Amino acid sequence: MRWDRPPVHETILSLPSWVVGRVEYDRGYATDEERMRLAIRLAAENIANGTGGPFGAAVFERGSGRLIAVGVDSVVRLNNSTAHAEMLALQLAQRRIASGDLAAAGHPAHELFTTCAPCAMCLGAVHLSGVTRLVSAARREDTTRQEPATGTVAKDSSTRLRAHGIEIVEDLLRPEARAVLIDGASTP
Repeated sequence: MRWDRPPVHETILSLPSWVVGRVEYDRGYATDEERMRLAIRLAAENIANGTGGPFGAAVFERGSGRLIAVGVDSVVRLNNSTAHAEMLALQLAQRRIASGDLAAAGHPAHELFTTCAPCAMCLGAVHLSGVTRLVSAARREDTTRQEPATGTVAKDSSTRLRAHGIEIVEDLLRPEARAVLIDGASTP
């Protein structure tokens, strides 16, 4: 195959422009349900705006509920197989706090909310990111219509994350997230 483009020496990961006016960073998200509903709403709006697949994620300060960063599936929009919602949310959170470790000294604990149980790549990023809690909505089997497949996840992934001090909560608002995955249904 002949390449007709010059080599690339940088990549820029960004959120779609519609996110800017639709996310309230200044308000507190008091409950797990409020936090997950934000991620689900972002996934639904990503579909509605034609900017990616039905996946959303958000990083919060664990105690206060302060929103640090969000992410939406951007694989096709950015031509980047690593631009999953979780990856963008984690990278933007690390950039915002100016540390590659969300558990860095002097920073509060952080948690990741995601509309679907993470793939193998995203689980690796969760482990390395410094988040202390992972909350997911839909299960991987709920994504059977989504292509391409995101790889096999080891059955003991949750056990390994827990062994590293990461709390895992699964199936929070699963029916709402599943509806977005299956029909692209919008949510309140």
